[in-house]
Amino acid sequence: MLNDSITLMSGADISNLSSTSISVDGLDVGTKIIPQNTKSTNYTAILSDSGKQIFHPAADTTARTFTIPANDTVAYPIGTALTFINQYGAGVVTIAITTDILRMAGGSSVGSKTLSANGIATAIKVTATEWLISGTGLA
Repeated sequence: MLNDSITLMSGADISNLSSTSISVDGLDVGTKIIPQNTKSTNYTAILSDSGKQIFHPAADTTARTFTIPANDTVAYPIGTALTFINQYGAGVVTIAITTDILRMAGGSSVGSKTLSANGIATAIKVTATEWLISGTGLA
């Protein structure tokens, strides 16, 4: 694990070069993994879910709803990515959105989407109130 600081020619200080995260001038700029947030209940995403996977495990065979909150509730920055994974054997997950727009990539379908078992989908915030989602097992 690297935790040394490196000063670049531009003067930026890169630190926290751990096995999972990267910081520049004290700001977290990314991870080398997609951290997992396991949920076996209905769940509304929070700001710290940005860049994470919301994982529905096979052990939970109940259908669940994972909700992307409205921009006026949680103001994710444009470019935020939320990944949803529904493990094999798990109940169907509905990916819902409150008052903003969730649009299927490659089409014009808007609103809540369903993610079947063994499905994976990523939603990316493209404007203040619109998300674009794509994936496998997504309808």
